[in-house]
Amino acid sequence: MHRVLRIRFGPADLARVTVAATPDVLLETALSVRHLAAPASGLAAHRGELVAWRRAVKPGLAARAGILARLVPPTGYLPDFLYQPTARDAATAAELAAQTPTHRLAADLDPLPTVPGTSMTRELAQGSTAARRKLVEDLTRYHRSSLAPLWPAVLNVAAADRALRSETLLRGGVEALLATLQPGWRWAPPDLLVPFASSHTVELCGRGLHLMPSYFASSAMLIYDPAAPTVLVRPLPVTDVAAPPGDVLGALLGRTRAGVLASSEHATVLRAAGLITTVRDGSRVLHALTPLGEALLAGG
Repeated sequence: MHRVLRIRFGPADLARVTVAATPDVLLETALSVRHLAAPASGLAAHRGELVAWRRAVKPGLAARAGILARLVPPTGYLPDFLYQPTARDAATAAELAAQTPTHRLAADLDPLPTVPGTSMTRELAQGSTAARRKLVEDLTRYHRSSLAPLWPAVLNVAAADRALRSETLLRGGVEALLATLQPGWRWAPPDLLVPFASSHTVELCGRGLHLMPSYFASSAMLIYDPAAPTVLVRPLPVTDVAAPPGDVLGALLGRTRAGVLASSEHATVLRAAGLITTVRDGSRVLHALTPLGEALLAGG
């Protein structure tokens, strides 16, 4: 590794490693804008569901994203207020972002590159009520019009990855989890070594590490708060993604729900019906129920 982020664990930190259940809705909203603004490569070349989504939502991106397009540079830094882990939905996340104290808004926006004609961004840095309202409106509108159609696929990929991480944790403990997080990442106790844009060391200092999965992140991201666990954003692996439920699901509904989902070995059929996702980790293959599969199994 030429440039590496060295995350240093103390004895207390290993007991304070947590894994987020789902991606952060506001962070993914921002990163999806970055993804759409970039050429169709990387994730788009490996996630089949992204092709149709990009084709549908990329035209008119600037109008769709509004002020968000000015808050998300093509690479690198993102304002910290675009991460709201306590929010369960985009509307709540947008409101929480708009309630960020003015001094923090100014500090978060200061590193962004200066772009002509960004008066609304300056007003937001000054805590303008109108700019805060504009932030809420644009974030909510963009998520509803652009990201919401893809969000079930995002949750499916996250569910499959969560099942794999849970299995690893149960079988090998925290150090096994850290050792298998991502291709190219290396657990060299007491350090987790992560390829990064620049080389530096982060001491966890007993506050622990929170692992946040991301569907749109193309590389690791770090969110640091000296009063809270350090957040490490990690790209979700490419999985065998389910197609939208259609005729295959109709065929399956005629069978006993529990029998199909609990004992059927026809993983390809289940995946095509949107009932499971499949993730590969080396020689292992793990199938996990999607939210639709869970609802069907429960009779919902």
